Amino acid sequence: MPALPTKLPNTGTTIFTVMSALAAERGAVNLGQGFPDFGADLALLQAVTDAMAAGHNQYPPMTGVPALRQAVAAKLNALYGSAYDADRDITITAGGTQGLITALHACVGAGDEVIIIEPAYDSYDPAIRLAGAVPIGVPMTGDYCIDWTAVRAAITPRTRALVINTPHNPSGRVATADDLRELERIAEAHDLFIVSDEVYEHMVFDGAPHESVARYPGLRERSFLVSSFGKTLHVTGWKVGFVAAPPALSAAFRRLHQYTVFSVHTPTQHAIAAYLANPAPWQGLSDFYQVKRDSFRAALAATPLKLLPCEGTYFQTVDYSAVSDLPELDFAKWLTTEIGVAAIPLSVFYQQPQERGHVRFCFAKRDETLALATQRLQHGLPR
Repeated sequence: MPALPTKLPNTGTTIFTVMSALAAERGAVNLGQGFPDFGADLALLQAVTDAMAAGHNQYPPMTGVPALRQAVAAKLNALYGSAYDADRDITITAGGTQGLITALHACVGAGDEVIIIEPAYDSYDPAIRLAGAVPIGVPMTGDYCIDWTAVRAAITPRTRALVINTPHNPSGRVATADDLRELERIAEAHDLFIVSDEVYEHMVFDGAPHESVARYPGLRERSFLVSSFGKTLHVTGWKVGFVAAPPALSAAFRRLHQYTVFSVHTPTQHAIAAYLANPAPWQGLSDFYQVKRDSFRAALAATPLKLLPCEGTYFQTVDYSAVSDLPELDFAKWLTTEIGVAAIPLSVFYQQPQERGHVRFCFAKRDETLALATQRLQHGLPR
């Protein structure tokens, strides 16, 4: 047989698959992979059944079911003062990751450079490489804020785009209005496209607003805003998201979208559109997860782990340097096998792994799941 070519020769199995498999093998509480272990609203599930019974089982429009695109545009415009048009500017995607990959392929090509802020979600780097472009990692500061001086220093004549993620996975930090204004200045000065990963848009704590690129005209006109209903509605396995972008960018996006997935699961689109008629579920999401965050942090405070800031998402990063001097991946595996709690090392989210003694827990879990995990951490970690 001929050798199989690959565009990703150095890419192996994702850390999420590795740690979830190890957690299952050892019977550990899986606080690694970012998915809820509780069910979705029964009203949402019933809406899918109703959509199927109503005959919504054939191909939808390539850009998405009109009612869902209208609901997305209305929500974005009400929240951020934007003027997205449901027909021109909103495309329903097969989850956030497909939206990110397609957006990157729409705006960069061979030899272009794309800045990613590290630690960075692990799909960014391969998506950029698959487009023939070069990912340029810019590390955050020691407390996981965006280092704008370093970002400016990384820009070259070949820089074509920048990927930003807020609320930020894996750190749990949230970009401020000052951050977005600085991004706006940089993007305009260097004529950059922005791919903005905002899948945790409704998980911002302590009364802070979510600073979306949609809120800033200079960013909105050059940005692909990517989000996911899976995170917002506790249905990560549905893989339904959206991309909002101005007409020229949306047209470029759709030219690729039609030849990758073409369209997205029809009955779930109808169900989500009907469900979004009531804004209460997403409006209450920050409060819902803040209760979990506060309870989880209070329990972790009784361990030797040092808590880092958690301003958004459903991830809590901790410093384990008082417990072990193992490298992060080794510590995460030790934690899973010996303590019975799975976590994700942050070192894997860099092009060049940085060992800072940090791992990430997911607290999008039932109270009893979190209680079992923290009990094991409280009693099992050496002091």
